[in-house]
Amino acid sequence: MKQFETMIANAARLLLTGALLPTIAVTFALLSTHASIASANTPGQAGEKAVEQEPPIRMKADQLSYDRDLGIVTATGNVEVFHDKRILMADTLSYNERADLLSASSNITLLEPGGEVLFAQYMELSGDMKNGVIQDLRMILQDGARVASSGGHRYDGNRTEMYNAVYSPCRLCPEDPKKPPLWQIKAVKINHDQKWQMLEYQDAWLEVHGVPILYTPYLRHPDPTAPRKTGLLPPTIGGSTELGLVFDAPFYWNIAPNMDATIRPIYTEKGGSLLAGEFRGGFDRASLKAKASITHKSTIGDGYPDPADSLNGIRGHIEAEGNFDIDETWRWGFDINRTTDDTYMRRYGLGSYNTLSTNVFVEGFRRRNYAAANMYAFQNLSSSVDSDSTPLVLPLLEYSHIGEPDRYGGRTNLDLNLMALSRETGTNTRRMSAILGWRLPYVSDAGSVYTLATQVQGDLYHVNRLERANKSNFSGFSGRFHPSLSMEWRHPFVREEGNGSIHQLIEPTVSAVISPYGGNPDTIPNEDSQVFEFDDTHLFAMNRFSGFDRVEGGPRLDYGLKWGVFGKSGGSTALRLGQTYRVKADDTFANESGLEDNFSDVVGSVHVQPGKNINAFFRTRLDKEDLSIERNEVALGIGSPALNVSANYIFFDKQEGSEFQTREQLGASLSAKFTRYWRGSVSGLRDLVDDEMRSIDFGLTYEDECLIFNTRATRTFYEDRDLKPTDAILFTITLKTLGPIRTGITQRS
Repeated sequence: MKQFETMIANAARLLLTGALLPTIAVTFALLSTHASIASANTPGQAGEKAVEQEPPIRMKADQLSYDRDLGIVTATGNVEVFHDKRILMADTLSYNERADLLSASSNITLLEPGGEVLFAQYMELSGDMKNGVIQDLRMILQDGARVASSGGHRYDGNRTEMYNAVYSPCRLCPEDPKKPPLWQIKAVKINHDQKWQMLEYQDAWLEVHGVPILYTPYLRHPDPTAPRKTGLLPPTIGGSTELGLVFDAPFYWNIAPNMDATIRPIYTEKGGSLLAGEFRGGFDRASLKAKASITHKSTIGDGYPDPADSLNGIRGHIEAEGNFDIDETWRWGFDINRTTDDTYMRRYGLGSYNTLSTNVFVEGFRRRNYAAANMYAFQNLSSSVDSDSTPLVLPLLEYSHIGEPDRYGGRTNLDLNLMALSRETGTNTRRMSAILGWRLPYVSDAGSVYTLATQVQGDLYHVNRLERANKSNFSGFSGRFHPSLSMEWRHPFVREEGNGSIHQLIEPTVSAVISPYGGNPDTIPNEDSQVFEFDDTHLFAMNRFSGFDRVEGGPRLDYGLKWGVFGKSGGSTALRLGQTYRVKADDTFANESGLEDNFSDVVGSVHVQPGKNINAFFRTRLDKEDLSIERNEVALGIGSPALNVSANYIFFDKQEGSEFQTREQLGASLSAKFTRYWRGSVSGLRDLVDDEMRSIDFGLTYEDECLIFNTRATRTFYEDRDLKPTDAILFTITLKTLGPIRTGITQRS
């Protein structure tokens, strides 16, 4: 009891000397705030409960005083006020507990829960700091953009009105802060709605270097906290000698958190008006994406398809893709791509394709099993292909299974395939195929790796109008039974150098494959194995054809060598080289394929990457007789983002019976970053067979914290029916936080 009396006496002494005055003032203000809030509620338990839920005001400062008669707390020096998630800092502040009013002055900073920071010289706010009047207001948004105004009002803690205001995301010049930023928007009033995450402007001017260039009575755009908002997107203005003036005014529609759409009305002076759009949707068990366009134009120029070839002059295209989960195992979907005219998409810049494919499917996955049912339809856009010979694949049924390891460590595999393919002109094919295989790996004590594999392929065909080499057509049934057996041996030799900093690998590989001769009679069509290119990637494959329609026959021996050096820091050099020997030449392979004789061509590749700034790749096929080059692929990349050079060279010789001609081309690009803000690039593609350029592209870009300016000039030499070579120049100005503004000129010769 005596100790308690002593504590009371000491507290009274401290109170009289003023030592506890700041603490008591804060506590009393807190209690008074609770009392004023309670008076606004219904008396009783409900009111008391509301008082308990209201967050308190906490305050600290160098000096605090409290006027009990007036109910005013005065704070000076490094004042900090905390309420809920808001923090107010100022040099001086007074709080009227009866009016629940905060008055702050000099060097005021208000930190908002959303990340915004407000600065002012005078603020008069409600106790919860959600409502009030502000003078000489400046604001920094979440992304660093700034707003300055002569003053403003706050409403409900989520809306701020600013008068005679300026908005800009650009940094001020350090040498001359009063100098206008690169660009800014001046407005009579700016309204920042934090609830709707929008910035709205009334009577606004866009200024560049302090010079007004564009006026609008109303403008709005999302603030940095908004993921996406419905509204107009910046337009694109361009032109061409063929289409004339082109104006694209996109509108973005935020349908729901999981769905959005972009609608693009496009006006062309000579090519008519075009309506294009894109939709994206993600659902619990489905996803959907679609692009489409439509236009109506009776004539557009010489060489354009006659209106009678389309639906009353209506032209358009669609690209739609959807996936829908049925359950944990099955799903179905589609990928639809169609257009009304061969050159329509190229003309309006909607895509550059030679073939459009449409696919509808159902597929299932369970452990090591896969099953699918597909339908494929194709649309040829090339003038060199007869559309009547384009196939329709309906249905295509597939099943694949890989078994569990057996007692010896081997695995079985099963592939089933059923296909029906039809054409208006040409061969119609129905096929049933099955491949049953078994694969057993084994590693010896000496480190050699052996792989024994066997498989049996069986096929049943029914064809109509199959044209054969003797020019006679065949219709009817045919079949095939083709077993294969292979044994592969490889032995990796590894050596460490430089105290383990370098590893060297040498791995010889030999594979023997035994299968019966033949297997590809002229009564079996070739639909899925037409494209064949012999290289090092499938040197040791049991069947090097890509599909079911062709098989490799006869015994053969594949042999090769892999060598590599790998550094601890990540650098590496790898080489692969190999060849095939066949006991008997196989006429299944076309001339110039590299596999038509007993000894195949030599295939190989080299990949050199001494560091992250150098990457070189070379793949080749050398003639077995004189080692002349039959195929070459070269890719080279040197440099960093500051200066980067890349080049690629491709050479493919034409194979007998192939629809693809000899191809030889050289492409190169150079990109450089000149300064912190400027970068540029130049690239080109040249056809060495015809000795002419295919495309040239120049680009120059300026980018800082608030603006991107991009200039791109292109020349494409593509020519197809009514499409002519094109020159184009495009300027893109992206005002960060507002969006891009594009303008350009296109010419066709």
